[in-house]
Amino acid sequence: MISPASSGGSKNGWLSRLRTGLTKTRVNLVGLFSGGVVDEAFLEELELALIGADVGVATAAHLIDALKTRIKLDGLLTQDEVRRALSDELTVVLTPAEGRIDFSQARPLVLMVAGVNGAGKTTSIGKLAKWLANQRKSVLLAAGDTFRAAAREQLAIWGARNSIEVIAQSGGDPAAVVFDAVSAAKARGVDVLIADTAGRLPTQQHLMEELKRIKRAQDKAMPGAPHEIILIIDGTNGQNAVAQVQAFDDAVGLTGLIITKLDGTAKGGVLAAIVGSRPGRPLPILFVGVGEAIDDLQPFVAREFADALVGA
Repeated sequence: MISPASSGGSKNGWLSRLRTGLTKTRVNLVGLFSGGVVDEAFLEELELALIGADVGVATAAHLIDALKTRIKLDGLLTQDEVRRALSDELTVVLTPAEGRIDFSQARPLVLMVAGVNGAGKTTSIGKLAKWLANQRKSVLLAAGDTFRAAAREQLAIWGARNSIEVIAQSGGDPAAVVFDAVSAAKARGVDVLIADTAGRLPTQQHLMEELKRIKRAQDKAMPGAPHEIILIIDGTNGQNAVAQVQAFDDAVGLTGLIITKLDGTAKGGVLAAIVGSRPGRPLPILFVGVGEAIDDLQPFVAREFADALVGA
């Protein structure tokens, strides 16, 4: 396992960017903690604010119930005490979803990356490649999105920035591209291969079937591959993100998530909704992205996220 150490810049700098990225949600929540009394009306307002932050109805109700228990058992008297307790309870909800890439599974470790158009998939692959390089892992990229020339070009730019080779074919069969890339990664003794795939909506059944075919091609090139199937989720998509996770998981069996675009426009509570949608078996959240800089993708840490979200 790799520890959640920051890949670039200071830890304080990353936490500052995370807090900035979650400004929209935090302002809406923190505005409720005005120093007034802790009563039923306050808790009802807080529950509505949590729902408005895309936490989800069921998760919001769970958090409020947990707060009521804390208020009664711990004798919480002030709204500030309730805010700190909310951060604690959010941490409890999110901690089971803290995920890390296990590099001991295989070498090369094959990561297949999926997502809808516009989620930040190719950009996230570039940032992930940089993070891996900082962990002293050798990386190869596969341009499996053969439908969009712009996707291949974008991946090539990220590869050049990180001094990482990209396996690509112009207009080729995506399954063939990733098959060749896995074979190349094996032959070269590369630590990690990241395979890009074409962006698709879960309702595009023919594209979802193609995603399954790409997955099978990797297994043919290296039995057991891909070892990780990661979905990129746009943090601004709100409750639609929950449906996307379910659809892609049903199709190809996800092993992890990366949440992007937590840059001030997203309602960060969607992470809690995603975790709450799978009680007892949440998909691991591997990384969160809070901006466009190459180091703005970092391992997900529940406590850091909860504190940044509620201003604790």
